[in-house]
Amino acid sequence: MPLSDHEQRLLEQMERQLYADDPKLASTLRGSGRSLRSRHRLLLGALAIVGGMALLVSGAAAQLWPLGVAGFLVMLGGGWWASTGWQSGSAASGAGPKQTPPSPQRSGFMSRIEERWDRRRDGEQ
Repeated sequence: MPLSDHEQRLLEQMERQLYADDPKLASTLRGSGRSLRSRHRLLLGALAIVGGMALLVSGAAAQLWPLGVAGFLVMLGGGWWASTGWQSGSAASGAGPKQTPPSPQRSGFMSRIEERWDRRRDGEQ
C-alpha cells in the first residue's frame, strides 16, 4: 500500500532530521561499501577456519603434531580475521563506544513523533 502525500512528507522530514541529528547512524542505516568489505572478510575468515580444520584433522590423522598446531593457529587467525570485519572503526582502534548525552533537539524531535503517534492511534480507536 503506497504512502499518502502527507505520510511521504513526514517520512522525508524524519529522514532529514535523522541525518541532521546523527549522520553516523544515518550513513549506517543507508548502507555503504563497508558492508561489502565486511562480507569479504567474513568469507575469507570462514575459508581459513575450514582450511585450518582440515590441517588440524590431517595432522591428527598423520600423527604430526606440528601440522595440527599449525591448523589450529590457522583456524584461530581465520576467526580473528572474520570477527574484526564486523567491528566499527572506533572499536577496532580500542577507543570504545562514544558516550554522548542526549541533546535537547533530539528529545524534542522524539516528543513530536510520539505526539503524532498518539494522535494517530487515538484517531483509529
